[in-house]
Amino acid sequence: MQSNTTSKEKILKKIRKALIHKSTKEMVDVDIESEIFTTSEEPLEIQFAQNFSALNGRFVFCENETEFIENFEFIAKDNNWKNLFALEPAIKALLKKGKIKFSDKEADLLTTDIGLTLCECLVARTGSVIITSKQASGRRLPVYGNFHIVVAYTSQLVYNIKDALKYIREKYKNQLPSMISTITGPSLTADIEKTLVQGAHGPKEIFVFLIDDIAIVD
Repeated sequence: MQSNTTSKEKILKKIRKALIHKSTKEMVDVDIESEIFTTSEEPLEIQFAQNFSALNGRFVFCENETEFIENFEFIAKDNNWKNLFALEPAIKALLKKGKIKFSDKEADLLTTDIGLTLCECLVARTGSVIITSKQASGRRLPVYGNFHIVVAYTSQLVYNIKDALKYIREKYKNQLPSMISTITGPSLTADIEKTLVQGAHGPKEIFVFLIDDIAIVD
């Protein structure tokens, strides 16, 4: 016990000495703007698809909203999806357009199996989905169902987390969301008997339907 105390005192004395006798060397400017990661020449949608899929996310690219409806109906039937729940007006409009049944009643939220939400943006480098409390889907819907379906647009793609935060600051100005959350694939845990479980703290699967809303001019 005495040796531990002595070692601790020695360290504290060195810290106190360093604080009293400050270095005369000038601090150089630190570059906090340059990228520390090697950037890829691949388009952002390709980078996101690769990184999101590598994290066990399910990615579906749609050329337009009509193709989204077609792809969603096919995958919903293939997975036997029922009890769809959506709160955001843009998603409800898409589902109504495709005559896809869903609920937006608060009483049905606890029993929903599939929650559909929009997002703030998608981070290509990490394959992450950024959501906030400012969205109509709120804090609960993204984690209630077994499946979280994200509907996003190519115009929402950014390269990294820094760009995502800048995007949110510019969008909300002085009224930033009280919650900004990063979803990077379904949650994983091996806490119970060292058995890997996917979706232990939220949805078992996360789908991103990416709709192209940027016109390509030849």
